[in-house]
Amino acid sequence: MSSILTKIALTKIVVGTVLVVGLSGCQTVKKAASILPGVGSSNSSGTKGYTKVKRVAPRMGVNQFLWRASLETLEFMPLSEIDPFGGVIITDWYASPQAPNERFKANVYILDTNLRADALKVSIFKQVRSDIGWSDASVDGDTARSIENSILTRARQLYIASVDE
Repeated sequence: MSSILTKIALTKIVVGTVLVVGLSGCQTVKKAASILPGVGSSNSSGTKGYTKVKRVAPRMGVNQFLWRASLETLEFMPLSEIDPFGGVIITDWYASPQAPNERFKANVYILDTNLRADALKVSIFKQVRSDIGWSDASVDGDTARSIENSILTRARQLYIASVDE
């Protein structure tokens, strides 16, 4: 699904406020988006001209530094679902090679476009293996808080690096 999201290109037409949405990989859209008939414009010979189109990239619905920091912090876990516009990262179960009889899953919710501590919510789930299979187990409350703090620290580092550029 993320490959579809990365291929979406928003194009803003200079004439009016109409938005054209197309797939950037499609040759027809590229050809149509490069020039569009101008309305009321004309060249020096008095014939109708064409208006160049300005392309506008889609904006994320959440804070970009929290988003990137969350992905970097949880990069060791396999991703199950991600939604950069809704600010949701859901990992699949991950079992460490050092402790193969327990596994963890994380859900990260980015709730705001501002870089703030209350814009981030992390939930951690744990299961342990027994004779009958995997069963839910309790997770220490400091685990989620520790991961939140790691994400926030990395997000601040990313923000500072972008300001220094």
